[in-house]
Amino acid sequence: MNPQQTLPRSMVINRPVTAVLGPTNTGKTHYALERMAAHESGMIGLPLRLLAREVFEKMVARKSPREVALVTGEEKIVPPNAKYFVCTVEAMPLEREVAFMAIDEIQLAADRERGRIFTHRLLHARGLSETLLLGSDTMKPILKRLIPDIGFVSRERFSNLEFIGHKKATRLPRRSAIVAFSADSVYSIAELIRRQRGGAAIIMGALSPRTRNAQAELYQSGEVDYLVATDAIGMGLNMDIDHVAFAALRKFDGVNNRMLMPAEMAQIAGRAGRHVKDGTFGTTADCLEIDEETAELIENHEFETVTALQWRSNALEFGSLPALMNSLEKKPPRRELVRSRVDEDEDALKRLSRFEDIRAMATGGAALRLLWDVCQTPDFRNVSPDQHAQMLAEIYRQLMDRGRIGEGWLRPKLERLERTDGDVDALSARIAHVRTWTYLTHKSGWLENSAYWQEKARAIEDALSDALHEKLTQRFIDRRTSVLLKKLKDDAPLLAGVTPEGEVIVEGEFVGRLIGFQFMLDPRAKGPHAKAVRHAALKALKPELAARASALANAKDKDFSLRDGTTIWWRNSAVAKLEKGPLPLRPEIRLVAMEHLPVQSLPRIEARIRDWFADKVEGLLLPLMSLQKAVNQVSSGEGDKEALAGTSRGLGYRLIENFGATSRAQVADEVKALDQTERGKLRKLGVRFGEYTIFLPALLKPAPAEMLTALWALWSEKDITQMDKPKAGLTSFPLNPDVPHAYYYALGYRPSGLRAVRIDMLERLSQEIRGAREKADMREGFEPNSKMMSLVGCSGEEFESILKSLGLRKNTVKKMVPKAQPAAESTAGAAQPEKAEDASEVEATKDETIEAAIDPATERTAETEANPETVETTAKQAEAQAKIAEKVEGDTPATEATAPEAQTVETTEAKPAEEPAQEAAPQEPVEMEEVEVVLWKLAPRHGNKPRRKGGERQSQGQGQRDGKPGEARGKRDGRKGGPKGKGKPPFKDKGPRTFTAGPTRKKKEADPDSPFAILAALKDKS
Repeated sequence: MNPQQTLPRSMVINRPVTAVLGPTNTGKTHYALERMAAHESGMIGLPLRLLAREVFEKMVARKSPREVALVTGEEKIVPPNAKYFVCTVEAMPLEREVAFMAIDEIQLAADRERGRIFTHRLLHARGLSETLLLGSDTMKPILKRLIPDIGFVSRERFSNLEFIGHKKATRLPRRSAIVAFSADSVYSIAELIRRQRGGAAIIMGALSPRTRNAQAELYQSGEVDYLVATDAIGMGLNMDIDHVAFAALRKFDGVNNRMLMPAEMAQIAGRAGRHVKDGTFGTTADCLEIDEETAELIENHEFETVTALQWRSNALEFGSLPALMNSLEKKPPRRELVRSRVDEDEDALKRLSRFEDIRAMATGGAALRLLWDVCQTPDFRNVSPDQHAQMLAEIYRQLMDRGRIGEGWLRPKLERLERTDGDVDALSARIAHVRTWTYLTHKSGWLENSAYWQEKARAIEDALSDALHEKLTQRFIDRRTSVLLKKLKDDAPLLAGVTPEGEVIVEGEFVGRLIGFQFMLDPRAKGPHAKAVRHAALKALKPELAARASALANAKDKDFSLRDGTTIWWRNSAVAKLEKGPLPLRPEIRLVAMEHLPVQSLPRIEARIRDWFADKVEGLLLPLMSLQKAVNQVSSGEGDKEALAGTSRGLGYRLIENFGATSRAQVADEVKALDQTERGKLRKLGVRFGEYTIFLPALLKPAPAEMLTALWALWSEKDITQMDKPKAGLTSFPLNPDVPHAYYYALGYRPSGLRAVRIDMLERLSQEIRGAREKADMREGFEPNSKMMSLVGCSGEEFESILKSLGLRKNTVKKMVPKAQPAAESTAGAAQPEKAEDASEVEATKDETIEAAIDPATERTAETEANPETVETTAKQAEAQAKIAEKVEGDTPATEATAPEAQTVETTEAKPAEEPAQEAAPQEPVEMEEVEVVLWKLAPRHGNKPRRKGGERQSQGQGQRDGKPGEARGKRDGRKGGPKGKGKPPFKDKGPRTFTAGPTRKKKEADPDSPFAILAALKDKS
């Protein structure tokens, strides 16, 4: 069949046609631009809007913006005197005559979706002077048959293409493009790349041109090294891609989900390699392996030739609707052409023809042509065919009724899209909708104010495109990782800074926090490159770390603090930890978080921290440190004026080992063995000899006590964070039986029954008890008062447990007391609270006086008992003191009384002598009643009780009746004791007893710290 007999006249005009054929990366498109620029006018049809935009910008750079036009289905930039037209194939204005014409990627004429458009342009589009058809070598045989006088130019690929097999997505080399065939696959792969490699750019056909351009620029600029795309990148996009990885080998072509043809795979894989730089391709993710035969075909660019092109008649008849449909169904005139499948516009025409009103309006001529133009509106929204047909029907009705699309109908549809919130899918859906309205605004004569609506639709699409680009970037690109990796690769200097809050900013990106000298990487930085990000940050932080190291080495004392008892902080960061050392008061200091500092700066830092801690311990624990110094002076031979020796040195060691306090019972022998000289040295060093505890009062304050507990925890390797700690000011708190007693002693408290009582308060309680015992009946005991309880801050069972721990026991007795009178019968009770308060003040003052005098009195009593020759002198002094006390009995305040005798002095002032004596009122008999009273007295010393047969201890009464203890007591009382304890009871009431002075007996050495030495000491002072 002669093609000149079957093809339109325009196809057989004798114009030169040249086919420039070859694989990808042969410079075909560049060659076409060179040829078009050489002519006075030209037009080029390209397969993608993204590629059309790229070529348009290149032509504008070659010529002038006034001479170059851009025409796509959704964008038209047409200067008044445009000479060069860069278009998508579908939007080419073929009615314009130009000197040069070029059609790119002509092998798409065999594509089932868009092939008929490329076939039409291949056969009909011609330039007045030159026509170029650009495409694959597979088109050569069929072009020879369709265009007999066509010329051919073959171009070789500038670089080689090599198959390297399968690789994991996280192992792909830099500058790789990963190809998938669905939006879900693209997004999931991009998310994986972001987590593992810093991020990827996204290119899909569904994106708006502005979004795709912005994403392509991210990749081209090197901000990201990975590109995840659909097969859109195979259509002539010129990008710096070194490797193409297929994530799938199947695609949906609009009808079926089919395997890619080797030629299609080669078109996509051919994007790898740039100019003379070789490229590679392979598979990744869950993609099937490419067999060796197919891989070899792709490497050598050897494919089956194209044998048929998609075709649909363009000789349409508009006499009637049935005639139009019949013309669309014409059969191809050549066997090289095959009828294309029913496209969207043809399907829309069939659906609209079902509407009765539309059939009535589209009877032929212009009305039918208008209906066909409406049907060619693309379905950018990807809705169902019926929904798309409904919209087209509404547009056609408006055009037929009014001649224009109503602004009232279009405005709300566009205004609903003026929102940039939402995720990637929501923004993509809005862009798809606005593209439909953008297409309609560019239809000539369809809108009254088309220029306004074009600008409005473009502004909305641009805003949505920018928002989508930003969302894609936020979702799939970790800018920080990408920037830092690029800088590290280029070995470029990094700009870094640290905010006052410690945020580390490198190259404008937040990478973590610098806390002291410890860099904390942003937890969002994960994957293999987290280490690289850390390295980049530390590299940039070297000057800042050096400055901080110098500041620490020269820091002031106020900049340091000790927290949790074990951690030394500088400003707001931990710099050292305390660990157990060789001595209780000398722990080891270990630097922490210093691994990023230069090694040469560490000695200065460690020395500064050690000096600070030593000064802090010296300041808080000065008495204990002085005691340690005095203990150590003996072994160093530095003199004996302040040094301790013998027993006092041993007692000093015990206090140091017990962190400043120890039970007196545990060191009773050492205390008794102390002479007055050594005892005085210990007192000068701050040691106090209490009745129950030997301690250093200066260490009971909160700050020293906190330091002591910290040192105890380090030395004993205990965790004190879970141990109870009293609030400031508490004199006692509940005792935990699971906590070692040494902890309480270090804290300044003594375990006593159910409570831990502050040591000095326990000593004051013992003094108060001594005073109460001296006033009470020794056989029955004393009754506790409120002052005793206030000293230890408890009552009830807890207070009783404290008394028991002091060696006291309960004694319940019955007493006759005045019966309580009703409140109305006595007015004296109103003043009682005030008197009680005054009495308590007197008692408190008296107690302080006794406490202050206990140590000197103890020393004086010890001297007296140690030297029997001074007994007589002391007795005389006591007698003289008693006479003086009798004279001043009425004038001595209660607060000055310190000896037991002074405690009986009346506290009320004597009445003036001149006051007339009042007649005593007759006293009425007081009604008495018997009540039970709980008293306390010393418990018997179990250690002195004789034992019964079988090992049981005997009671005190049995000891008096049987055995030598009773006999000895009888002899001391002046009675004859029988051989087996016979004789009269020692305390039988037979009137007042008298004693006669006998020969002087050698007294036992008394305890110099006995409280009963107070009186003798006061008499000596007089």
